[in-house]
Amino acid sequence: MSALMRGPENPSPDKHGTWRQGLVVVLVMVLFIGCSRQREIRISGRTMGTTYHVTVIGGYLVSVAKLKKAIDARLEAINASMSTYRPESEISRFNALKQAGTAFPVGEDFYRVAAFSRQLFEITAGAWDGTIDPLVDLWGFGRSGRPAKIPATREIRVRLDHVGFDLIDTSQEGALIKRDPKVTLDLASVAKGYGVDAVAALIREQGFTDFLVEVGGEVYAAGVRLDGRRWRIGINRPEAGAPVNQVYKVVTLQDRAFATSGDYRIFFEQDGERFSHVIDPRTGRPVSNGVVSVSVTAATCARADGLATALMVMGVEDGLKLIDSLDDTECLIVVRDPEGNLVDHFSKGFRQYAEAAG
Repeated sequence: MSALMRGPENPSPDKHGTWRQGLVVVLVMVLFIGCSRQREIRISGRTMGTTYHVTVIGGYLVSVAKLKKAIDARLEAINASMSTYRPESEISRFNALKQAGTAFPVGEDFYRVAAFSRQLFEITAGAWDGTIDPLVDLWGFGRSGRPAKIPATREIRVRLDHVGFDLIDTSQEGALIKRDPKVTLDLASVAKGYGVDAVAALIREQGFTDFLVEVGGEVYAAGVRLDGRRWRIGINRPEAGAPVNQVYKVVTLQDRAFATSGDYRIFFEQDGERFSHVIDPRTGRPVSNGVVSVSVTAATCARADGLATALMVMGVEDGLKLIDSLDDTECLIVVRDPEGNLVDHFSKGFRQYAEAAG
């Protein structure tokens, strides 16, 4: 039999087989390009009474809808646990509890934030206190709609009797215990930061290494941007009436969190004196130390968020002393001097993150 003859075991290729092979090659190339090419994936939404924005560096085959759904679900779980605006939340039910000495079971998110809050209370010597809400409300900065004005000294003293994180026992795993039946919690000044950390952990679990998470101005920056450079974060100019997009300083971050607190947007004036919403939990009165803005960078956003609030109360000297004693934590404290000038005070290592605005 001639070598040119072909039996059924050795069929000759036809045009359809060649076309199919070519299609497979094209599909493989498309999949390869879709997986290898990187882009900025932007996701945004609302949570905790504010907005969130996430930027992820990923391939073209990433399901944006699936990622957004996971982010929204994670933030909703935290909000459902710690929102004082929801009567059915864990924190609202804890605040409504009128019994001392009774263990109140809480979920993992709530317990983690409460346990961290206890540590924050202790390392700041009470300058940060998650039980301060009755005093904030007394001065007219709370949810009750009470007018903003100077309260009577007697009223301040009455509410101070039920303020102090040491009135809450966090030693029992998965539960909180009131030592004072009138004590209440508001963890807003660390809950947003915790939310940022939770979303960052979720995104990492999805296999991403380069991303930026922002909730209400609190930030975690992982890896690098699409252009390979570190993420750049702007600090708002700390002046009443300044546009929200006016940049005072810029910091560059990689695998770090960042948070800023200020007194220049929420305040009232009475008898020629200005009173900000930043209340000292130890005195029950608004601070008057000249600090107008504090920015903190740390390993976690919950830590940066809480410390930024605490340093507003502590002031420059005590604030810098605390930050310089902590590992992997830096700050910028901005003070307005008697002439109205803004003066910057840096912790020992903050300058490595700062760059000229622009």
